[in-house]
Amino acid sequence: MPDRTYEFVQLDVFTQTPLTGNALAVFTDARGLNDDKMQALAREMNLSETTFIFPRDPATEAHKVRIFTVAEELPFAGHPTLGTALHLYASGFSPVSERSTEITLDLKAGKIPVRFTANSENAGRNRADGQVFGEMRQRDPEFGVTFSREEVARIIGIAADEIPPEWPVQIVSTGLPFAIVGIRNQEALMNLNFSHAQAAEFLKNTKAKFFYFLCPQRREKNRLEARARMFFYGGEDPATGSAAGCAASWLVQHGIANSDEQVLIRQGVEIRRPSEMYVRATRDSVRVTNVRVGGYAVEVLRGTVRL
Repeated sequence: MPDRTYEFVQLDVFTQTPLTGNALAVFTDARGLNDDKMQALAREMNLSETTFIFPRDPATEAHKVRIFTVAEELPFAGHPTLGTALHLYASGFSPVSERSTEITLDLKAGKIPVRFTANSENAGRNRADGQVFGEMRQRDPEFGVTFSREEVARIIGIAADEIPPEWPVQIVSTGLPFAIVGIRNQEALMNLNFSHAQAAEFLKNTKAKFFYFLCPQRREKNRLEARARMFFYGGEDPATGSAAGCAASWLVQHGIANSDEQVLIRQGVEIRRPSEMYVRATRDSVRVTNVRVGGYAVEVLRGTVRL
C-alpha cells in the first residue's frame, strides 16, 4: 500500500515570541486516522498536547477537533483550543478583512467559540504570527469541594500559612477539573518541592486531575497579575489554558478579582518557557459566568508525517 501523508504545523501558544510559551502540534487534516493512530502520533510529537482537525460540519460551521496528550485523549484543554483556532484563522482562504472574527471548535467537551482581534491589517495572513489575539469563551464554571490547606501544604512541601485561609483550596472546572491552590508568596511558588506521585495519590479519589498553583498580586496602577505553575505526567506545563479559566472563575468567585477585570497570568517562567494568559470572568448576584481566556500564538515549523 502507498504511504499516507499527514501535514502538521507546530505553534508556540500563549506567546508572541518563538521558542517560548507552550508548544502545540496541529494535524491539519486528520481524515483517515483512527484513535490508536492519533494517540501514537501524539506520543511521536512528544508535546504536552497534539490536536487533530476534521472537516467542518456544514450544519453548524464548527470545526471538529480532538485533543491528545502523550498518554490520553482530553475532552478539553486550553492552549490546544486557542492554538488550533488561531491556526485556522490564519489559514483562511478569504482576505483578512473579510474573515469571520469568530471560529467555533467542536470538542469532546462541547462547542467552544474563539474570537479574534488583529493588531494590524496583515496580521495572521497564512500563518499564526503572534499578531492576532484570540480569546476563547470556556464553559461556565462548576465549583467543587474544598480541601484542608494544612493537608495540601504538606503534600506540596510548603508551610500551611503560605496558603491564605481566606483563599479556599477548591476544585473548579470549566471543562477539565483542577484543584486551585492560592499561594501568598511568589518565592514559595518558585521553590515548590512538588511530588507528582504524591499529588496524584491525593487527588485520585477526587474529580480533579491536577493541582494549579496561583499567586495573585496587585501591581502598580492596581493591576492584578498572577504567577502560576502546573505539574503533570512527571513534568511541568508552560501554560495551562484550561486551568487559567478555572483560575479566573476562582479569582472572581472569592473576590480576589473584580467581575470582568482582566488578569494577566504568567506561567512557565521557572522552566524558561514564559507564557502569558489574559483571563476574565463575570460575576452576577448568583453565579460566575462568561469565562474568557486569551492570548497569542506563533507558528514555528511545518512538517509531513508518512504512515
